[in-house]
Amino acid sequence: MVYEKKQLLLAFVLAVLAGAGLHFVYGLCPNGGTALFSPVNESIWEHTKILFWPYLAAAVWLTWGRPTGLRPWLLTGVGISLAMLAVGYLLHVVLGWNSLAADLVLYGVLMALGFWLPTRMAGPFQGLRWHLPALLAALLVAAMVCFTFRPPQGALFTDFSQESGQQMK
Repeated sequence: MVYEKKQLLLAFVLAVLAGAGLHFVYGLCPNGGTALFSPVNESIWEHTKILFWPYLAAAVWLTWGRPTGLRPWLLTGVGISLAMLAVGYLLHVVLGWNSLAADLVLYGVLMALGFWLPTRMAGPFQGLRWHLPALLAALLVAAMVCFTFRPPQGALFTDFSQESGQQMK
């Protein structure tokens, strides 16, 4: 699909800034509502919120009035969220490398990729297979809600601020 460059750049910048701001919302106002959109701890899983929610808001704004235009953005949103989990796991758990700079670069690269990929997909986004992105996004949102209040055991859900340099298993 075709998007105006200024509109795309503005949405990208606002989404990146919103994600950065969301990182601190729960700390300033800890409650169940803010927990759904803002990380409640320093786990890899919780940080998908600062990527996914601003990205989703920008995608809705950019595709407003385009009946099937949101579908490639949903697919990409799920993809970049999964990429954040995979690369975050590799960096923090497998390599034991806890670097704020690496986390910030990862965030920026994935957000940029998220804004670039949907512009390379051509419509019409119709048919049964194009309903899959909405289903995947809904499953991701359901998992975010569920795991915010009842996180399972595992490295993706470990609060790295509590680990103080211990090796994850």
